[in-house]
Amino acid sequence: MAKQENFIVRKVAVLGAGVMGAQIAAHLASAKVITFLFDLAAKEGGANSLVNKNIQGLKKLKPSPLAVPEIADSLIAANYDDNLEWLKECDLIIEAIAERLDWKEDLYKKIAPYVNDHAIIATNTSGLSVNKLVSVLPKKLHKRFVGLHFFNPPRYMHLAEIIPSDSTDAHVLDQLETFAVSTLGKGVVRAKDTPNFIANRVGVFSMLATMYHAERMAIPFEIVDGLTGPLIGRAKSATFRTSDVVGLDTLAHVVGTMTDNLKDDPWAKYYTVPSWLKLLIDNGALGQKTRVGIFKKVAKEIQVLDIASKDYRPATGKPDAAVVDILKIKDLKKRFTALQKSEHPQAQFLWACFRDLFHYCAVHLESIANNARDVDLALRWGFGWKQGPFELWQSADWQTIVKLLQADIDDGKAMSKAALPAWVTTKGRNGVYKAEGAYVPSNDAYQARSSLPVYKRQLFPDPVLGEQVDMRKTVFETDHVRLWHGGDDIAVLSFKSKMNTIGDGVLDGILQAAEEAESKFKGLVVWQTQGDHFSVGANLQEFGVAISKGQADKIEAAVAKFQRATSAMRYAMVPTVAAVKGYAFGGGCELAIHCDAIVAALETYVGLVEVGVGLLPAGGGTKELALRAAQASDDTNALYKHIEKNYQRIAMAQVSGSGEDARSKGFLRPADSVIFNAYELLYVAKQRVHAMAESAYRPPLPPRIPVAGKAGAANLKAMLVNMLEGHMISEYDYFVGSTIADVICGGEIEQGSIVDEAWLLRLEREGFVALAMQDKTRERIEHMLKTGKPLRN
Repeated sequence: MAKQENFIVRKVAVLGAGVMGAQIAAHLASAKVITFLFDLAAKEGGANSLVNKNIQGLKKLKPSPLAVPEIADSLIAANYDDNLEWLKECDLIIEAIAERLDWKEDLYKKIAPYVNDHAIIATNTSGLSVNKLVSVLPKKLHKRFVGLHFFNPPRYMHLAEIIPSDSTDAHVLDQLETFAVSTLGKGVVRAKDTPNFIANRVGVFSMLATMYHAERMAIPFEIVDGLTGPLIGRAKSATFRTSDVVGLDTLAHVVGTMTDNLKDDPWAKYYTVPSWLKLLIDNGALGQKTRVGIFKKVAKEIQVLDIASKDYRPATGKPDAAVVDILKIKDLKKRFTALQKSEHPQAQFLWACFRDLFHYCAVHLESIANNARDVDLALRWGFGWKQGPFELWQSADWQTIVKLLQADIDDGKAMSKAALPAWVTTKGRNGVYKAEGAYVPSNDAYQARSSLPVYKRQLFPDPVLGEQVDMRKTVFETDHVRLWHGGDDIAVLSFKSKMNTIGDGVLDGILQAAEEAESKFKGLVVWQTQGDHFSVGANLQEFGVAISKGQADKIEAAVAKFQRATSAMRYAMVPTVAAVKGYAFGGGCELAIHCDAIVAALETYVGLVEVGVGLLPAGGGTKELALRAAQASDDTNALYKHIEKNYQRIAMAQVSGSGEDARSKGFLRPADSVIFNAYELLYVAKQRVHAMAESAYRPPLPPRIPVAGKAGAANLKAMLVNMLEGHMISEYDYFVGSTIADVICGGEIEQGSIVDEAWLLRLEREGFVALAMQDKTRERIEHMLKTGKPLRN
């Protein structure tokens, strides 16, 4: 294949419109890639009726595989009888049919004549041999064939494994990785062509080991899930709930690949589905998709399988407090030593699970992965582990774990008698991570991260153990915020509060950051260095104190300060950009929408949710939605139409389902950016700042805002009356909603009146204080602080 600077992907074909294929196609379409979705021709209802049915079904799936539902309509249905000619237009062809080697081989023979001279062919197999699959293709296609394994659901799971065959061209791998990382937002790990590759190989072994030890030690399944979830840095779904979500039949298939292809493996006898699990599958209890599996819900009660009785019982068991206390020990060396020495069955169970995981990874590292980092990232990105197995081992003191592990191997306690590789037990070894990179057992060296140009866009990639996140030079730092820069002319503001909430100290930091940016930098980016979320909003604890005491003056002053902070973002003499991912709720949303631009990750959930605690957006949020309604309107009728939509977004606390959905809901403007890889946020945000700064940036002029007035508010209140009479809202919801209506419509003035921002900001403050003085608002705030859930009163 001729080398080319850029791998340009205009069109992609996905072969197989089943659950996985359709969702891969959905993700491609969300990324604005023209996508053909192929499957067998239907025998009735039109040749593409089956594909079209599955495309429409994408709109109903939860969580949604689509950035916005209408994206599904851009998918082009196709079938193998009539539309193979379309493959000639495609730059990438992804096969995602059932895991049957013979079916895949037949399909490859059918499509081979239609593959153009530059297209990459990828199989989404989860564990079949890439070398076996490529063997049926013409020789000229071998160098362009590769494994590309997405994890389910492909929109949300960060991991994508790329698996070369012995013939795959290295340039093809680089091109595909670049596309997967930046366009599709994936964390790519290159795996070797071994059964189930890296993540499923290690992750499913870990699940099998957990099931084996749970059955051997008679640990109830709900207690196992309590022990193997967040308490040890794993996903909330832990072990057995994860099995239900994945599908027990799907899990059995992955295990079957190991059974069939790893007969000489030291752990081969454990690559089998437990008898109780096989019984569930035989009975059609496949997990979440059949609403019964290891767990089931009866009315409001969660029940769990009891393997002794082969029946379900209430899932009431919980981890023992003594074991939970061990798991709270921060020093991992002390934690693992305590687990190993404890006589408590639950502690012994956990030690056995970790011991066999470490043993397995040590023995198989060289055969399945290029380096230790790839194993750790695969488990973190594919299974939701906070730390990979090698990170845990090294953090717990390498030699301590080696001694404990070797003792259990010698005593026959480990699942396998396989000897630890020589590199593991080398005297003086203290882990697999050093400053120069991750350990590579095949050549006894350390490998740095990939030097592919696409990774230059990740200024701060997901770090593994020992990698230091260098935030460069601090401009100023308080207990609440830090302003810093990366050796360039753009300042970056990051919060230090829990969940990046916005309290008095953060507001001070925002105001100071705006001044510093104006005097010393070309622009300012708000980007968080901690947590998964931009900001969950105002610090309710701080506001709650003044509200509970009925201190109207303090409340009004705090709101005014919040408004000054958001206005500072809007009217700073340098461009401001919010780099947003995760939650941007309430005050976090208000801060972001006042910046000159937003760069949002695909997984961004934006909303003005203050109504949930009986308040209204008063950091400029209600004003901003009134302004945007006015800017979108040509006349009075259009104005009310847009006001009504934006009012509903506030009054119903609407939250976007993605960055693109935030655009459709009006929180993002047409020119704002949505990117698929959250690790590129800061890079893209800085590029936006540079572009604006180099264009002789000036802040916007203060706008003149036509409002819907008291007539518009009356219409909104009439809508509320209908909802109240229909028992859709409470009387207090009506009161809150009416207050919001008055503010967003500009108060007691005529429809079409022109006001300025100060007018609307004053109404925001007055409405906020009025609501804050109500007992029912206080009750809502107290309930939210206590339970984390909204109160309907």
